Amino acid sequence: MRYESLLIDLDDTILDFGAGEAAAYSRALKEHGLTPTQALLDRYRAVNLSWWEKLERGEADRDAILVERHRQMFSELGLDLDPSAFERSYHRFLGLEHDFLPGARELLDYLKGRGYRLFLASNGVAETQYSRLAGAKIGPYFESLFISELAGCHKPDPAYFAWCFARIPGFDRKKTLMIGDSLTSDILGGIRAGIDTLWLNRKGQTPPPELRPTYETASLAQIREIL
Repeated sequence: MRYESLLIDLDDTILDFGAGEAAAYSRALKEHGLTPTQALLDRYRAVNLSWWEKLERGEADRDAILVERHRQMFSELGLDLDPSAFERSYHRFLGLEHDFLPGARELLDYLKGRGYRLFLASNGVAETQYSRLAGAKIGPYFESLFISELAGCHKPDPAYFAWCFARIPGFDRKKTLMIGDSLTSDILGGIRAGIDTLWLNRKGQTPPPELRPTYETASLAQIREIL
């Protein structure tokens, strides 16, 4: 077995974040007297992504983006709503969402059964991720949960990976693999940290030359063939 320790992303790698996001955002809108529409959800996804990309580039901190993404949405819509209150609603509902991607639970069973040491590596909010893991009943698969809020830094920052590595007993860089769906977070972070990477490329994207993962797969089922 080439690898011993697997750092695995959560959102859009194990759990379907898109489905959870849509459900939670719609429920938060209703709670604040607004009607969910596909156009609103699509715009929120674009705004949200732009703020998380700022986080990855070091242009905004995590606490700011959680509120500012809603402030931007309300400003565009001409609404006088409290973005902090809306964020509390949204994350309360998001913590209840835990839909699996196809083959995710089967993959965790396979990897655990083969003796791999599994570690969660997530850029999410700790309270929300703990709630989703509990709802999905997958916390026991992981030896440790590495959530960026607790680290004080985030993927792709090498400091985040150093924080993770320091908490893996018997850590061996050459026997560690990062698995995730995000080129700019999971793959870039793994490359910067000096470990091999496996990109879950479900959308058939073409990576830039400077972001070449060690492995690439279109589905979770194919990860078994790689490992």
